[in-house]
Amino acid sequence: MIDALTVALGVTALALAAWCGFATYRDQPTKDWHFIGMAVVTLLGLAQLAIGIVLLARGQRPDESVTIFVAYLIGSGLAVPIAAFMSLAERTRWGSATVAAAAVVLAVLEVRLYDIWGGTGG
Repeated sequence: MIDALTVALGVTALALAAWCGFATYRDQPTKDWHFIGMAVVTLLGLAQLAIGIVLLARGQRPDESVTIFVAYLIGSGLAVPIAAFMSLAERTRWGSATVAAAAVVLAVLEVRLYDIWGGTGG
């Protein structure tokens, strides 16, 4: 895996979590600006998913199970987009809270992906 991408994704996910958490605190639903932030985080997640698949196709393997690694990759690519759709259905502060929670989950998934891969750069 690429360490810089993993760190960038984790940091942007935490920034999105703080931003949507602040919207929740202010009793606001997700707005257009939040969706732009979600799109940025999603693009980074999908880039990591593609890079992880390419590395596996080239024969590189994580220190732990390949199945677990792929499951975490898919989860990290889908966590924020699923929360974005859920926040569209819930146009209250709880939509923002859902995105904030998903972004925190994504940051945790990034730490776990780093551990599964072995903590070495790509």
